[in-house]
Amino acid sequence: MPRTVSVGRMEGPQRAPYDPMPHGPEEVGVGPWVGEWPTGEEYDERLLAEGDRRNVVDRYRYWRLEAIVADLDTRRHDFHVGIENWRHDFNIGTIVRTANAFLAAEVHIVGNRRWNRRGAMVTDRYQHLHHHETAADLAAYLESYDGGPVSLLGIDNLPGSAHLEAMVMPRRVCFLFGQEGPGLSEGAREACDGTFSIAQFGSTRSINASAAAAIAMHTWVRAHADLSHEAAWRG
Repeated sequence: MPRTVSVGRMEGPQRAPYDPMPHGPEEVGVGPWVGEWPTGEEYDERLLAEGDRRNVVDRYRYWRLEAIVADLDTRRHDFHVGIENWRHDFNIGTIVRTANAFLAAEVHIVGNRRWNRRGAMVTDRYQHLHHHETAADLAAYLESYDGGPVSLLGIDNLPGSAHLEAMVMPRRVCFLFGQEGPGLSEGAREACDGTFSIAQFGSTRSINASAAAAIAMHTWVRAHADLSHEAAWRG
């Protein structure tokens, strides 16, 4: 049974932190498999018996974690995502979740190895995550990447930055995002092959780092992803 909490005069079931639907049903996912169990190495007997409450699309219900990752590996896109982690930015988890949604090849954490995973809502388990001490180390890794070099492009509204809306988006690219507030570090700017900015029309100097990451990844999707298959539009 869900644990009941009381804050002032508000009472109700406490929802799991990974539940994306605070006003939806009290339980997410599906219960135990009804009827004869399916066969196949991808299925997890514990999930079949107990139910699958994970935040995964229907295609992967009752699948083992390793089987889901293996299937995603057959379809990953050619873009990477890099995030500087000097101040334990809370945006990192949200960016990782978005990278999973758009199926990034890899996610790179630059700086501190430990980061706040709450915003990732467990999606980091389905991504290939790598740690690099510095942005220069990330650039060297991408330069020797299997299949050919990957361009490292930073996102920052710096003088001389290319305009995201007008640039030709490389297919093999790693988007590097700085910390909320200060943006990319000086070392990151030096390591990047270039920087780009996102058009803004209001009074604020910048937009949230996780929002900028989502815009950049979706721009890549519009330019290079195969949108002809119905799976691209699954809920």
